[in-house]
Amino acid sequence: MGKVICAGLGPGDPDLMSVKSDRTIRGAKHLAFFRKKGRAGQARTIVKDMLREDVIEYPMEYPVTTELRFDSDEYRQLMVDFYAEWADRLAELARDHEVVVLCEGDPFFYGSFMHLHTRLQGRAEVEVLPAIPGMVGCWNALDTPFTWGDDVMTVLMATLPDDELVAHMDRADALVVMKTGRNMPRVRAALEQVGRLDDAWLVEKGTMPGQRVAKLADVDVDDCPYFAIVLVHGQGRRPEADT
Repeated sequence: MGKVICAGLGPGDPDLMSVKSDRTIRGAKHLAFFRKKGRAGQARTIVKDMLREDVIEYPMEYPVTTELRFDSDEYRQLMVDFYAEWADRLAELARDHEVVVLCEGDPFFYGSFMHLHTRLQGRAEVEVLPAIPGMVGCWNALDTPFTWGDDVMTVLMATLPDDELVAHMDRADALVVMKTGRNMPRVRAALEQVGRLDDAWLVEKGTMPGQRVAKLADVDVDDCPYFAIVLVHGQGRRPEADT
């Protein structure tokens, strides 16, 4: 009997991957990964120089990404069917083979593999290899401590309604905003409303080739990179000498 191994890739730089994930990926004969139709896939791109020559690949192509509203019934049903189909295929493969599934960041931190993990329970042996979350790579790119003392760190999805974005931002100390993309103007407006826009940073493709770091207030309002995170540092207590 084989099993399904989900290998967390970390923030993007292959050198920041765990030794265990690296070893597992290099030895994989059967490799599955998520991607948008017509694209190579970010996860597959990260490991492109690590694969054995005889690897058998299984691109799991999303049926929809931004074409439909994520809260629409049509979007939900397409995604339910997509995850169900791939859980079936992976469970079937795992009867005889070890199958490695790639996942950017940490698989259990908003990772797409979570939807397969729940559907595979009781149907296949599953192992998940943890990794550095993408946001960690991004705040290290800023070379400034992100949380201090009693700071409360809040992680938000930019897809939240405007009033919820504002409410969470207003009471957060350190702040991470994910899934920005076309939601960037709404994120900027919410940060401006709570008086934190001048403290916000945009990190695009953190730790990867083409990394960009910029003050969010200096970024054009129509510049909405998909693979980007917005960060606001905490300013909590710290032991420092009086001056």
